[in-house]
Amino acid sequence: MAGIDRDTPIPSEIKLHQKSRRLEIAYADAESFTLDFEYLRVYTPSAEARGHGPGQETLQTGKRNVDIERIEPVGTYALRLVFSDGHDSGLYSWDLLYNLGKHQAELWAEYLKQIEAQGLSRDVDTTSRPAAGGSCGHHH
Repeated sequence: MAGIDRDTPIPSEIKLHQKSRRLEIAYADAESFTLDFEYLRVYTPSAEARGHGPGQETLQTGKRNVDIERIEPVGTYALRLVFSDGHDSGLYSWDLLYNLGKHQAELWAEYLKQIEAQGLSRDVDTTSRPAAGGSCGHHH
């Protein structure tokens, strides 16, 4: 089992709330997390976003309104989240999801800090390929 500690809690229930754009993960011990789609998308474990070593990460931007279209289980240890921007290469293992839930406040703060430091925006997507026919107006 790749990347799974015996201690990693396995969710007892996973609910997709598409209206509020949140993924709810509940555990048998009554612990539960509610993770925003944007947060999950920004912290995708996919190699394309993470790079192949520290400092090679691509900061994901413009994901404020991203949706999760569906969730696909991967074996018994991970979920593949299929996002509305076409991103589906991130495999979210149970330990990753648990960590994202556990450290949501500081990870999100860190993300906002990086966005600001790099002068980027949660509304302007600089990481996905521009949609065909879309205007690429840069406003300052």
